[in-house]
Amino acid sequence: MANHELSEQEIVRRNSLKALRDMGVEPYPAAEFPVTGHSAEIKENFKDDAEARQVSIAGRVMSRRIMGKASFMELQDSDGRIQVYVSRDDLCPGEDKELYNTVFKKLLDIGDFVGITGEVFRTKTGEISVHARSLTLLSKSLRPLPIVKMKDGVAFDAFTDPELRYRQRYVDLVVNPGVRDIFIKRTRMFNSMRHYFNEHGFLEVETPVLQAIPGGAAARPFITHHNALDIPLYLRIANELYLKRLIVGGFEGVYEFSRNFRNEGMDRTHNPEFTCMEIYVSYKDYKWMMNFTEKMLEKIALDVNGTTKVQFGDHEIDFKPPYPRVTMRDAILEHTGFDIDGKSEDELRDFARNNGIEVDNTMGKGKLIDEIFGEKCEGKYIQPTFIIDYPVEMSPLTKRHRENPELTERFELMVNGKELANAYSELNDPIDQYERFVEQMKLADKGDDEAMVIDADFIRALEYGMPPTSGMGIGMDRLAMLITGQPTIQEVLLFPQMRPEKKQQNTDAPQEETPKA
Repeated sequence: MANHELSEQEIVRRNSLKALRDMGVEPYPAAEFPVTGHSAEIKENFKDDAEARQVSIAGRVMSRRIMGKASFMELQDSDGRIQVYVSRDDLCPGEDKELYNTVFKKLLDIGDFVGITGEVFRTKTGEISVHARSLTLLSKSLRPLPIVKMKDGVAFDAFTDPELRYRQRYVDLVVNPGVRDIFIKRTRMFNSMRHYFNEHGFLEVETPVLQAIPGGAAARPFITHHNALDIPLYLRIANELYLKRLIVGGFEGVYEFSRNFRNEGMDRTHNPEFTCMEIYVSYKDYKWMMNFTEKMLEKIALDVNGTTKVQFGDHEIDFKPPYPRVTMRDAILEHTGFDIDGKSEDELRDFARNNGIEVDNTMGKGKLIDEIFGEKCEGKYIQPTFIIDYPVEMSPLTKRHRENPELTERFELMVNGKELANAYSELNDPIDQYERFVEQMKLADKGDDEAMVIDADFIRALEYGMPPTSGMGIGMDRLAMLITGQPTIQEVLLFPQMRPEKKQQNTDAPQEETPKA
């Protein structure tokens, strides 16, 4: 039953639906339709001098050209499109010609799913096609697709409005073929990374999404309630502390592709629900992880695109190693002339305010340095660059630097002016870790709602002993943006978060404000 005012085209299609049923044609049959070929494979393997191949194909009708007794239609399946030749005498022999005129010419619409059996041939114009010997209606489409039309050389009715594309991704995938390619590449990217880890002998694991303590990162969580236990729970902001528990338990290398949730702002590179990969490897440090990461990214680029170079806007980004290593101190000094070494919290805050960086009194040294770097430096690093050796205040889960206890053994990988990966030599001293958590709680008392809380069980795990470990997290959505050359995170998420859809009479043409996401 329709939940909106029907358009004229939708009324026509519903009338066609009724007419089909009145004729005894089931528009939504339950029986299996055996598919033996797909468009791309059929065209790739066609040979003019070979015996005609019999195929059974299925897909959407995307166009039709009706020419009396013979017609052509374009069928779209999961691989692409292929032309189908339809003859009235083949489909409706004998006295059934009126059935062809009624069903095929009048009641079949663009967007309908059909099954075709027939043989592959090449038309006089050279197009590889399927000569239909039977046609089965598999699913009737009750809404017209926004098919691109041309008039006087100008395209119209194209489905290009981001508001509609992200909200109705199912339509976007049907009528904009380039969108499908983005998500195929995204899956290849995941497969490439997973293969790389598995080749090294690391174990893929799963950790809880609902957590009693929102740990492993500095972020504002989403809060829910567990009725049976009558306790608050948090959607995970990171899976770090659980993966480290597994290192304590004896696994030498573990990784997880996790859905994380952060109750924060939305923009071109942030979605409140996102995919992160985190990996932890025993007996390694952050220097090893830098080498490991750049080799991984080179492999992914080659596996997905066949080259280490990707075009992103005006920039050609090359993932071929090695990547430069720049300390946090040197990065800020180079781009601002300000040396953060030895500076107090007040000095950092004064510098930020004097240079137009928005800060407040709840921010400690770590967050102030982070704001300075983010505003003045981050956007400068287009080619992959490791920013290393962060001040200890910025990294509550990181081992102190072996040469300077005021710093930590941490890197962030910057690409195209944004953080792509974050990694540490992991802090495995339980006493130092507890003291770092205490310092985080002091920030929380000052009003920092992103400060970490003390995870007593994690401290207990460390007290049983965790070997030297290196860990790395990488934002999979941002990596997908880079690998596919997409300017916004919404283009690489099948269903990005959006504002609730406003109620309206015809949902085919929603008049809504552009999403903040």
